[in-house]
Order: sequence, then C-alpha cells, then structure tokens
Amino acid sequence: MTTNEESSTGRYLVLLEDDSTIIGTRELTRLTGIHCANTADAAGAAPGELFRTAGGIVLNELGIALINAGPDQASALERAARETGPIAAFEPERRVFAIGAAPTAADGEFTWGLQAVRADQTQPTGRGVRVAVLDTGVDLKHPDLADRDIVTGSFVDGQEVQDGHGHGTHVIGTSCGPRSSQAGPGYGIASEASIYAGKVLDDEGAGTDSGILSGIQWAISNNCAVVSMSLGAPAQAGEPFSAAFERVAQRAMERGTLIIAAAGNESQRSSGVIAPVGHPANCPSIMAVGAVDPQIQVADFSSGTVDEIGQVDFVGPGVDVYSSWPGAERYRKLSGTSMATPHVSGVAALYAQQHAERAWGLWARMSSAARRLTLPATDVGAGLVQAP
Repeated sequence: MTTNEESSTGRYLVLLEDDSTIIGTRELTRLTGIHCANTADAAGAAPGELFRTAGGIVLNELGIALINAGPDQASALERAARETGPIAAFEPERRVFAIGAAPTAADGEFTWGLQAVRADQTQPTGRGVRVAVLDTGVDLKHPDLADRDIVTGSFVDGQEVQDGHGHGTHVIGTSCGPRSSQAGPGYGIASEASIYAGKVLDDEGAGTDSGILSGIQWAISNNCAVVSMSLGAPAQAGEPFSAAFERVAQRAMERGTLIIAAAGNESQRSSGVIAPVGHPANCPSIMAVGAVDPQIQVADFSSGTVDEIGQVDFVGPGVDVYSSWPGAERYRKLSGTSMATPHVSGVAALYAQQHAERAWGLWARMSSAARRLTLPATDVGAGLVQAP
C-alpha cells in the first residue's frame, strides 16, 4: 500500500498466513534478525511497552507482527510477501485519528438519532451482549455509566483508560448509554450491553494501527460480538485497502466478532467533493458507516463509495448527536461519521441479543431490516439501520 511519510509511523505490519504464527515469526526473524515479543506472553500490554524490549511484537490471535525495520529489512520482507510462504503481506503502519468530531450548538424524550433507528420503540436492550468500543477511552466517573458493567483496557503507552479527550465517552454513550436520563433525552441504544472500553487513541485523539489491532485482539479474546471503531485515516481514490486489516476482519468474523467502522468525514458534498471511504472501514469485511442528518439526507462531510475499493454499507444518524461527555459538562452534541457508527453498533447489539446472531449472520439480518432510502446506494449502502 502506498502511504506517505506524514501518515506513516515508520513501522510496519507483517501479515502471517493462517495458522502460521510460529513459523511465520521464525521466518521474519531469519530474514531480518528482528526479535519479536509475543502478546500471548504479555497479555494486555500496550504496543509501546513491548517495543521497548523487542524489535517487534506478534499479536498472536490475529497473526499480525508489528516491527521496526530498516530499508534492507523492509525490502527482504516485501520480497517474501510476494512469494509463497508464511508471510502473506507487508505494509506500512498508519497513523489514525478519531474521525472528526465537530461540536454543534435538546431533543425530546429521546434523541432524534434513537427515534430515527427506532431504538425508542424496541424491547431488546443488548443484555448479555459484549460491545467493544475502541476509541479514546471512557469517563469512568460519568453518572450515567456509574452502575454499568464496564471492562477496560488501554493500548496507549503510558495512558490509563480514563478519557482525557471526550470522543470515546460520546460514542460509548450513543452505542451503550441509557435510554432514559433525568438530565435530558435518552441517548443510548444498547442500554444494558456489557461495555468493553478499549483506549486505542490517546488524549489528543490520535493513535496507530498497532494500537487498534491490539484492541481488536483484546475484543476477540473477550468474545465481544461487536467492535465499534469511530476512527481511521483518509484514503485516496483507487488506493488498495489494507490486506492486514482485511485478513484480521475475516479472522474476527470466524470467531464471531463483527467490526464496524466510520466511513470518514473527508467529503465536502456542497462543493461537489465526495471522498472515498477511509482506512480501515474500506476493507470489505469491515462494516463501513456513513452519516445522515435529521432530514435523513446524506451529511455534507460523509465519505462515499467512489470506486471499486471501499463502500458504504449502512448509514446512521451523524449530525447534532447528543450524548455523554466527560467532566462537569456531562453532555454535548457532535457531528461526524464517528457519531453514526455507534448508532449502528448499538443496533447490532440489539439484534445479537434478540436473534443470537453473530458475524455474517448479524450483518445479513441488519441489512434485510434496514430502512431503504431514496438516495444513491453509493452513499447509504443498504440504508438506515433499524432496531429490531
């Protein structure tokens, strides 16, 4: 994959063939001399912690190695990826960010988003379903989340899961917050789901592929039915999707975990500019979510399908979305595909509870139930998600 220096960390992802973690790691070491630590021996450690003791790490359950490599080592691995062997693909690690969250200037009993996806009328609450939200963490002191079942993990070196940014608390509120609140409208969809809050973005809202992949591995190992990721990096038209993330998503599906990601906010539709779906949402096995406004029109910023690589699969409410926020402010309205994504993730948890569906079965059920819109499928995919 072509990645410019500004978007790359200078490290690399090495995808190992299925069931080839051990032999693939040995081959990596033979070709480069790089010693890799294995996450199976250091569960829960942030990538930065492991990189301090080794030249790379292997995410054991995902079959992905993350390495520091010089030009000669990188060339050797790139050649190996083109040949038959345990090394399947080799690509630069990217920098990723919380998908732009723009504050806006309340709703009634329920937010307009909950009403649009019919979560205000549904019986399932997500009880018994584990939802992983990989973002900037969560405000563990927020009163609306104080009594919830929350499991946390930080994959940002040197930072605890407590949310010093706000983005993570907001998206967790939409996907899994309360449907009723004394302070304002009900704003959460899967209000009784088990929350797995993974901090993969720092308190500035930035992170790397390695942090995201570590969070995905953590979610899979905890048997989460849904992984919600309101994050990513812009992609160029025609740019290949990440082979590493696509294989990881396939492996996640095999384990019963559906990954849902924001399509991106790079469009300026009012100026005639439609940007392609970003990384990693542009992978075929990751559900990509675009945004609509309260008039159920495509949001001006929402990225779309512009070629054969990367497509929008669903849309969710993504403009003027009211949800939880850290600190004394408690609540805030934001706009972005970041806000649309947790609507879809919360609805996925409701279907997972009601129908005991996982992975591709869950995707198919959501698709068949989506509200069809008189808008281009390239912008809205199967349509606006609807609660069961």
